[in-house]
Amino acid sequence: MAAEAQSRLGRGLAALMGDVGEESAIAQEKSGRAGPPRRVGIEQLRANPRNPRKAFSEAELNELATSIKERGVIQPIVVRALRNDPKSYEIIAGERRWRAAQRAGLHDVPIALVEATDEEALQFAIIENVQRADLNAIEEAEGYLALMEEYGHSQDEVAQIVGKSRPHIANTVRLLKLPDPVKQLVRGGDLSPGHARLLVGHAKADDIAKDIVARGLNVRQTEALMREVGGAPPRSGKAAPPPRKDPNIAALEKQLSDALGLQVVIESRGEKGTLHIHYSDLDQLDAVLRKLGRRA
Repeated sequence: MAAEAQSRLGRGLAALMGDVGEESAIAQEKSGRAGPPRRVGIEQLRANPRNPRKAFSEAELNELATSIKERGVIQPIVVRALRNDPKSYEIIAGERRWRAAQRAGLHDVPIALVEATDEEALQFAIIENVQRADLNAIEEAEGYLALMEEYGHSQDEVAQIVGKSRPHIANTVRLLKLPDPVKQLVRGGDLSPGHARLLVGHAKADDIAKDIVARGLNVRQTEALMREVGGAPPRSGKAAPPPRKDPNIAALEKQLSDALGLQVVIESRGEKGTLHIHYSDLDQLDAVLRKLGRRA
């Protein structure tokens, strides 16, 4: 059972929308929204202007194109129909494959046609790219911000949509406050998100970033540098105490933790909230699902 659960976890868009094999049948049976894979002319596909991924490595595209020449496009490109042109399709996931297929000289490619709103298309594109680690931190942040500003989602809701923690969402979006030259260093991979977070809000972030890159400083060395220039608090020292949790919520957390045998955390926001159940391996997840009367 654990192996089956592991095969389902982290499968990205294939598990969500069923773009290949067994997953396609499962998604179609559950939602009725995913059509069977078929082939269309490569010129019928259009890049999604809302795709959070903007940077495509030339070396990676050429490598993929070589593979496609030998084996073809194995995994269908996930698309939705264009409202103003029923014979054309907008790519939701798989733009890199589409670009590489053009370089390989293909005339048609396999597609999985789904129904998706603008918001769902953006969500799927972010999820697929994040799970494949295809986005740089700035592209990732811009995708999260779009979900919040254009569709009114809170950071907690975005975290649930993409399967990340709320602190990860908050820390990633903060990177957009950096000056453009620093963001460009992050986009190009010259500066890691860990380095960049230390520079947010500093008046001389641009100069410090250039110094970090030139000297090849790691994150710990960067923290020391920021303490010297007055930009980051020291690691040591007394931290501010966390806010006190409501005793009733704390008691409920203990009851649930004792019942499940796992750590349970409740984040309450009035009548709404989030329940976190922490497990360390898939066997523990299987045990929770059995207690809830569900199969893994």
